[in-house]
Amino acid sequence: MAIKLINIGFGNIVSANRLIAIVGPDSAPVKRIIQDAREQGRLIDATYGRRTRAVIVTDSNHVILSAVQPETVAHRLDAKDNIIVAEEVEEVD
Repeated sequence: MAIKLINIGFGNIVSANRLIAIVGPDSAPVKRIIQDAREQGRLIDATYGRRTRAVIVTDSNHVILSAVQPETVAHRLDAKDNIIVAEEVEEVD
């Protein structure tokens, strides 16, 4: 099975297969999700000090902050040329 990876900005890459939601950071519920993730050690800040424009929620309940617009991340998810495909390597004993 191939692992699909997507660039979320500044060379940061996440597994496209693990994404649940890509949302904007402005609503109160999303701000609570970010704060809860920060307190529980599940927050990954990939903004490089820039303004958070997209909040990515994964199936492992991690929350990733990105400085790229949610629409841009979604377009990269759909675009075939922006997805890096890594084949799983079988170990030989």
